[in-house]
Amino acid sequence: MSKIKIVLAEDEPSLGQILKESLETRGFLVYHAPNGKVAYDYYLQRNPDILVLDVMMPIKDGFTLAKEIRKENTSIPIIFLTAKSQTKDVLDGFDHGGNDYLKKPFSMEELIVRINALLKRNNEELSLESILIGRFIFNFKKQTLEIDSKIENLTHREANLLFYLIKNKNQVLDRSFILKKLWGDDDFFNARSMDVFITKLRKKLKKPQKPQKPQKSNKQKIFSISAPWVFVAKQWHPLRR
Repeated sequence: MSKIKIVLAEDEPSLGQILKESLETRGFLVYHAPNGKVAYDYYLQRNPDILVLDVMMPIKDGFTLAKEIRKENTSIPIIFLTAKSQTKDVLDGFDHGGNDYLKKPFSMEELIVRINALLKRNNEELSLESILIGRFIFNFKKQTLEIDSKIENLTHREANLLFYLIKNKNQVLDRSFILKKLWGDDDFFNARSMDVFITKLRKKLKKPQKPQKPQKSNKQKIFSISAPWVFVAKQWHPLRR
């Protein structure tokens, strides 16, 4: 079973290291970022399951980072860590896309409980999510496409690519962003690979042609079996020479 991946953004080195080590002893895979810019790079490259972001950070603060991520990903859970305790600060956190808000100081047990609760809720939402694409039903969790009771399995990469395109429908989606998000780099070879996957998806999303009904004809069809007999309509007749 793969480990749950967390991007932890905390600019205080000692606190960040303590949180990272404590979470890793509980079985999580943690990417610790000292600021919002590095955290965003980790988000693009590591495909995390959840984000734990300090609010006050250099270069890019937690609220700004969350707002940017929410423009492209509305489902990933985000927990804010902050020393601020005013009601306005908490509301600002939710307005910027946060799912939860933890005030410093806090216990590790409380953080882990909130992480697990958010992940459970998020997984339940994804498992129930069936997306209608024309006549197709796309199930991201099961990685399947269904049409007319026929189910076709998608690869992990195909499912993630299709899911991202659907989430950003009617929008111009930056090619470089998808490559960095799903392939980890936007180099030439990955770009060619993405083109191949898009071609595969187009073929799979092509609606199957409905079988055409045979046209009725008033003419009698003659089926030659073997001389000297022929079959005309529903009766056998001797062939006259």
